[in-house]
Amino acid sequence: MANVQDGFLDLEEIKTIDIRRREKERYMLQQGDVLLTEGGDFDKLGRGFVWNGEIPECVHQNHVFAVRLDRSELDPAFFSYQAQSSYGKAYFLSVAHKTTNLACINTSKLKAFPVLIPPLSEQKKIAHILSSVQRAIEAQERIIQTTTELKRALMHKLFTEGLRRELQKQTEIGLVPESWEVMPLSECSVVQTGIAKGRKVNEEEAVEVPYLRVANVQDGYLDLSEMKTIIIRKNEQQRFALQDGDVVLTEGGDFDKLGRGFIWHGQIENCVHQNHVFAVRPDKMQISSEFFAYLSQSPYGKRYFLSVAHKTTNLACINTTKLKAFPVLLPPQDQQADIVVACSSIDGKIRNATNKKKLLQDMFRALLHELMTAKTRVHNTEIK
Repeated sequence: MANVQDGFLDLEEIKTIDIRRREKERYMLQQGDVLLTEGGDFDKLGRGFVWNGEIPECVHQNHVFAVRLDRSELDPAFFSYQAQSSYGKAYFLSVAHKTTNLACINTSKLKAFPVLIPPLSEQKKIAHILSSVQRAIEAQERIIQTTTELKRALMHKLFTEGLRRELQKQTEIGLVPESWEVMPLSECSVVQTGIAKGRKVNEEEAVEVPYLRVANVQDGYLDLSEMKTIIIRKNEQQRFALQDGDVVLTEGGDFDKLGRGFIWHGQIENCVHQNHVFAVRPDKMQISSEFFAYLSQSPYGKRYFLSVAHKTTNLACINTTKLKAFPVLLPPQDQQADIVVACSSIDGKIRNATNKKKLLQDMFRALLHELMTAKTRVHNTEIK
């Protein structure tokens, strides 16, 4: 099931299974089979796509249906898109067996799926239009992935060699350019801890304010689409308030995302931060917020956080003491500015590709709905 996603097949990791020789033909996938999952999250029930023979002699798990169509009546790509559409999802959900978080369908319910069948030529044109948009989405995904890898490599070079091709000197953290200093974060920034939830506050002291949670703090950006509020004492507002230029960092997360975060630009008034989010307030005379934000998300920053973190099986976290001890690389201010320009330039390319991808995804969803409900017809449209 992990290989069968909504609108594509993820074939990066293919496992093997021992079966009887006589069962091989029974379970063997054929080119043009539409693979559909029998269960999953409510909004992903019946996810899947067309098998095009990507791996020879491949069989499928019992939790994955292989729908083999009469191609003289039904185009496989068209049917797979119909299964993904709001029409298909609504049917699967209406007949599914549901638990709290998951839903599943059985063979009988799948066989009863009332397929909408326009003329075969129109089916092929619909599939062509939708697959063209999907390929454009995949192209943007590749750009994002490649540019993100380039950013990682660039940051590694910038924060070890700088931009001036200087001679290097040996420090306690290794070689750095001669004009750079190294000092603990506590000597060039204020590290502010956040407020804990669930405290009792007297009504006469109480004030309700927005607060920044771990969910809002992502790697290299802030997601402020959903802001929650918290009741705190009026006299605590200043103590926990975020200020323009603070670099907000999470205290814990996945190993590769530990210490994720970016710059708070005062987007929301009177906003405080949760105790699982640090606010680092750089001394602008020594280090810029932008430079520290990029340093913290660089391979150098990630390596430090992971080296001092308390680790469990899947997660890692750092405390205030370890964060304050972070050995900050301090180039002269003009070099800091040049490094920020280089990093923000590549960030702009990632942001541009991400925005294009989102627009294409919105277009795909709209087209999928319009074409599968016949609100838009393409039987008279020429597709080349």
